[in-house]
Amino acid sequence: MSDIEDPIIVVSYNADWSIQYEQEKIRILNALGDAIAEIQHIGSTAVPGLAAKPVIDILLGLKQIPPSPIQIGNLEALSYLYCGELGIPNRHYFRRGMPRTYQIHAVQIDSEFWRSYILFRDFLIAYPAAAQQYEVLKRKLAIEFRSDRDRYTNNKAPLIQELLVQAQTWQKTL
Repeated sequence: MSDIEDPIIVVSYNADWSIQYEQEKIRILNALGDAIAEIQHIGSTAVPGLAAKPVIDILLGLKQIPPSPIQIGNLEALSYLYCGELGIPNRHYFRRGMPRTYQIHAVQIDSEFWRSYILFRDFLIAYPAAAQQYEVLKRKLAIEFRSDRDRYTNNKAPLIQELLVQAQTWQKTL
């Protein structure tokens, strides 16, 4: 799908996002059962008060990667489109909706991908000033790169890396 059909729009926080996640989590758990080690709500929609693209990010910790053809089929039966690794080794990506409303990042439980996304979410929740800094950048980039997802993502990367370094330092104090 081209980015023109799926523009980048950042909206104010919506408390319904956590409810939408919980409802979708149940559907995914019912579809995949014991193949799931853990499932988490990640991304900006998981951070109370943070503006976000209105897409629910789901981190799916599987016991085994890659997902089996049966697991892929079960998610496709829930209207997810399987996109493979999509440029990120050992991360299997699924999306639903046009424009997308849900996306699943299926990874090995406790992988580096898993740990860094959970840490980033938890850090933004614990440090509202960091979340605000991230929101300001996202709103600016969403205007500047509305139809260019790669440039939007690439221009967020330096701040995300800076915040992850801070998050790692914070994690050591826990």
